[in-house]
Amino acid sequence: MKNVIIGVLGTRLDHGGLGNRRWKKWRPSLSMLLQKGIPIDEFILIHHVDDTKLAELTFKDMATVAPDTKLSSHIVDFKNAWDFEQVYAQLHDFTTQQNFDAEKVNYLVHITTGSHVVQICLYLLTEANYIPGKLLQTSPNQKGATEIERVTGKFQIINLDLSRYDLIASRFEQESRQAISYLKGGIATRNKAFNDLIVQLEQVSIRSTEPMLLTGPTGVGKSRLARLIYDLKKQRGDLRGKLVEVNCATLRGDNAMSAMFGHVKGAYTGATTGRTGLLLEADQGLLFLDEIGELGQDEQAMLLRAIEDKTFLPFGSDKESHSDFQLIAGTNRNLFEQVQKGLFREDLLARINLWTYEMPSLKQRIEDLKPNIDHELELYTQKAGYKVHFNKVAKEQYLDFSYSEQALWQANFRDLNSSIVRMATLASGGRITEAIVKAEIQRLMRDWQIYQQPTVQDKTLAIVESCLGEDGAKAIDLFEQVQLAEVIRICRESKSMAVAGRKLFTISRISKAKNNDSHRVRQYLQKYGLEFKSL
Repeated sequence: MKNVIIGVLGTRLDHGGLGNRRWKKWRPSLSMLLQKGIPIDEFILIHHVDDTKLAELTFKDMATVAPDTKLSSHIVDFKNAWDFEQVYAQLHDFTTQQNFDAEKVNYLVHITTGSHVVQICLYLLTEANYIPGKLLQTSPNQKGATEIERVTGKFQIINLDLSRYDLIASRFEQESRQAISYLKGGIATRNKAFNDLIVQLEQVSIRSTEPMLLTGPTGVGKSRLARLIYDLKKQRGDLRGKLVEVNCATLRGDNAMSAMFGHVKGAYTGATTGRTGLLLEADQGLLFLDEIGELGQDEQAMLLRAIEDKTFLPFGSDKESHSDFQLIAGTNRNLFEQVQKGLFREDLLARINLWTYEMPSLKQRIEDLKPNIDHELELYTQKAGYKVHFNKVAKEQYLDFSYSEQALWQANFRDLNSSIVRMATLASGGRITEAIVKAEIQRLMRDWQIYQQPTVQDKTLAIVESCLGEDGAKAIDLFEQVQLAEVIRICRESKSMAVAGRKLFTISRISKAKNNDSHRVRQYLQKYGLEFKSL
């Protein structure tokens, strides 16, 4: 690969004087062309317009020692060399004018010369990959070196790909694991889909300020995750403002516009004072809009502009407000369906759909149930000030139920939290017993009963119980229940026993010399003490 150096003319270090004595001095830019084992194909020297004469002399000397090296110059014109914004802007312009080809060229960014501001800007441009290269640092040899060694000096190449350094890479990996654990609330989750989601979310939380969309049913922890993301970003210094949370389902009419964007005094009847609004409160922080699908069309339009331009108009004002916030939106609705129904703006969905994470329900990550039970007990212990635990049999009883099909966990982790809090509160001496678990299971079953769809077996039992009663139904096998339930159903649909018999004995009646369908039905029903009329 070709080696290309990008450097800045040092008005002091590269200035060796005008006489021959300059050849006996260490000059950083020139020294790199004297190094053995690293041929330089091109040297791009950046210099200020006021230093043109020094640049010409330096180029002349460089051409003398390295006639095969291509020498190029780039002129800058800082009005104030210590103005970071000016310096960075002009050096950034330089990078946009270059046709970098990192596949074929090895770029070395020389940061020994130039002012501290210039050196910092070159570092930042390289670290951000505007210059796809490595940093180059040169220095003179120590005292006692020969004249040639003093003039040549030494160099060091610094690769900014920190993952190449084992110690730093392991530190990054450790920090990443800590961040992932933090986003999981310190719970040792086992569900692969959820763990994969959190791993990517950790990377996005750190690297991106774009909107995020958290989807999933009620109670899966969208609000909790948004708070953890905020805390993580706050700890890293990525956010300076506060976390502002709002449930959009609570915003209606003028109140929605006022709450979101603020209002001026007199904006509407009763507006006796001005109001800041949630967006302005979230400036430099994070805004979490839960149930964003409940926002009205007007609020959606203003929110879109606020996300894209960071500006909005408070209600009743003709003066724009500015707020630089990061948005996390949450919803339990299918926003694509809402768009098709005309209830949600397509352009707003496109804007917040960059990073979308569908959070699984508790039933979908049931393998995480036990560590979450332990976590809820720990939270209760911290709050109550005393330790609460299950006895062995009670815990097995609760887990058996929790993993069963009967446990719907309709409100997901909210159901689990409420369940643990109830049992912990009733636990005398901090000990959850079998009796407490049994009562809790009965309560959960009652709460979920409205959501349960009756199974075929439930329907069968209900039919049989309607004729034989609960005890009579339980006294016969499931095989008999299924058969009897179907006979009862057909009898109820038929005008007479003869009609019912013809439906029930369609095949067997053909082989009989005399068809007595009514008699066969009557005999079957009498076995269970039933009469056709009663059905």
